[in-house]
Amino acid sequence: MPMIQIKFSSPSPTPRMEAALAGRAAQLAEEWLGKDPAVTAVLVERADPSCWFCGGRSLAEARLAAFWLDIRVTEGTNTKDEKAAFVAACFEAFAALLGPLHAESYVHVVEARGDAYGYGGVTQERRYIAARPAAA
Repeated sequence: MPMIQIKFSSPSPTPRMEAALAGRAAQLAEEWLGKDPAVTAVLVERADPSCWFCGGRSLAEARLAAFWLDIRVTEGTNTKDEKAAFVAACFEAFAALLGPLHAESYVHVVEARGDAYGYGGVTQERRYIAARPAAA
């Protein structure tokens, strides 16, 4: 049930780039973090390269792509190694989709407490409690 937000900029965007990024991000979340794509939501937004600055220079000047990916997951559901592998896989996959990336591109795995995060009007903590077997 992660929520993924992607902001990106590319010197040569394609018409289906948003869909490609959304699909790839959901695949990576499933592969590296074990997240169910059936309950994964993704929001993708394109940014003008002349309005994105890294080190005082616009991406338009640098002629590089960049992205910022936030993924919200329930706290404690992934290990440090899983999160590190996800970050590395995102950089590799997004470079393949966007072209050469500025080093100042980011992936942020946001771990939200289960009692403060949910979807469909139910927190993850309540889902966990409801799924537990009854005590004997």
